[in-house]
Amino acid sequence: MNARKENALSGPVPRPELAQLSPYRQGKADIEGCDRPIKLSSNESHLGPSPRALEAYRGLADRLSCYPDGSQQELREAIAGVFGLDAARIVCGNGSDELLQLLIRAYVRTGDEVVFSRYSFTMAMVHATAQGATLVFAEEPRLRPDADALLAAVTPRTRMVLLASPNNPIGQYLPAPELWRLYRGLPPQVLLVVDAAYADYVTATDFEAGSALVDAGGNAVMTRTFSKLYGLAGLRIGWAYAPAGVIDSVQRIRTPFNASADAMAAAAAAVRDTAYSAYVRDYNAREQYRIAAAVAAMPGVEILPSHANFYLLRFSNGSRAAAGAAAALEAAGIIPRPVEAGAPAQSLRITVGLVHENDAVLAVLSRYLSG
Repeated sequence: MNARKENALSGPVPRPELAQLSPYRQGKADIEGCDRPIKLSSNESHLGPSPRALEAYRGLADRLSCYPDGSQQELREAIAGVFGLDAARIVCGNGSDELLQLLIRAYVRTGDEVVFSRYSFTMAMVHATAQGATLVFAEEPRLRPDADALLAAVTPRTRMVLLASPNNPIGQYLPAPELWRLYRGLPPQVLLVVDAAYADYVTATDFEAGSALVDAGGNAVMTRTFSKLYGLAGLRIGWAYAPAGVIDSVQRIRTPFNASADAMAAAAAAVRDTAYSAYVRDYNAREQYRIAAAVAAMPGVEILPSHANFYLLRFSNGSRAAAGAAAALEAAGIIPRPVEAGAPAQSLRITVGLVHENDAVLAVLSRYLSG
């Protein structure tokens, strides 16, 4: 068989970096034999979107034959107006996931290093690997991003530092003084990307989502999403705030219609409905407090403080207890997310649901842990 026939049989060869990756597995969504399980595995908003967002979404039904506004003007101006930002330095995308991918494509070359805080978004790691980058991990000894660990991981080959604040699956943020210390300690050629997907839930006074860093210089970016507090996960819409030079780079490779018309209309209405956003934020804080108080009275489990719409349970008897708790919850029609977060104990991450859903979780855990 000649070389041409051999090549034809073997087919096209993908980038070798892809062999290191496995397809992303989203949170479990069903239980065999259970028609309507309580899905608490994906950090979706169980309160749903703003009624105004739903109205705006439905209002696009008779215009679906038209392309969306490629300039994203209305949504950018809505975001800018609510958060007090410069609309010219906002770009929207197919979830913050796409924007992270675009940033990595724009700034990371084969052989560059990308420093990740340990509990950062998995898909950002996938994008960096596919780009041919070397991934470097900075540990989180206190289960939150650590400025010293991140700075120590930077080398002359580092092109980007990426951290989730609050992080996932723990829900802890890097306090503002530490975030500023990290930013000021980075070389100017290193791009700091703050993945602030859960920032809308944070009420602490020492929290900085990242926009102030963007305004301070040219090497920081903040990414946000409408999938969490705004309840628009099904529409896949997110945004980034960045210096003008970074926005220009992203715009050069962004597809012109990467955000759909219905998603942008719903998101613009959602972000402007600040009363509904406050309602969702307050509800989440109240339920987090109530759940934490209930779990604190249970033996053999620890709940970690969270500033997001989920909480992490660590079991004193490790993986066996965590697996047993997961099985007990699923037997009751409830889907948690088993995760590893700090050896040696294995953990469960559970989304904050509606009141009756949270009550169901607490009842199952109480029965399981009491023997």
